Amino acid sequence: MTTPPRGRNKRGGAPWVDDRRLVDGMVYEIRTGVSWRGLPECYGPWQSVCTRFRRYALDGVFTRVLQHIQARADAAGDIGWLVQIDSAIVRAHQRAATTGRKGGAAGRANRTIAPSAGPEAA
Repeated sequence: MTTPPRGRNKRGGAPWVDDRRLVDGMVYEIRTGVSWRGLPECYGPWQSVCTRFRRYALDGVFTRVLQHIQARADAAGDIGWLVQIDSAIVRAHQRAATTGRKGGAAGRANRTIAPSAGPEAA
C-alpha cells in the first residue's frame, strides 16, 4: 500500500481519509446496526463511510473479496461445504399456506390427493 497523501487530495477536495478507518467503520455499522449518523468519529466522517460503502457495494467489491477469501480457504482445505438445513428455521410466506385465509387458496386445505394409476394402467 502506498503512503497516504497529507492534507487535501490532488484535486483540492476534502482531506484524504484512511481506507482502513473507513472499512472499520463499515464493519462497525454492520455489526452494531447503528445508523450512519451514529457512527463514532474515530472512523472518519459518517458521510465518507456511507458513500464508500455504497460505492463498494455497487461495484461488487464485497462480493469479490468474499469469493477471494472463500477460494483461498477452500484451497487450504479450511472449508467444509456440507450444508444442513434445519426445518425449524425454514419458513414459508403466510400466503403459501392454503388455509382458506385471506390471500390463501380457499377450499384447497382439505383436498385429498390420490396417486395416479401410472402409464402402464392405460
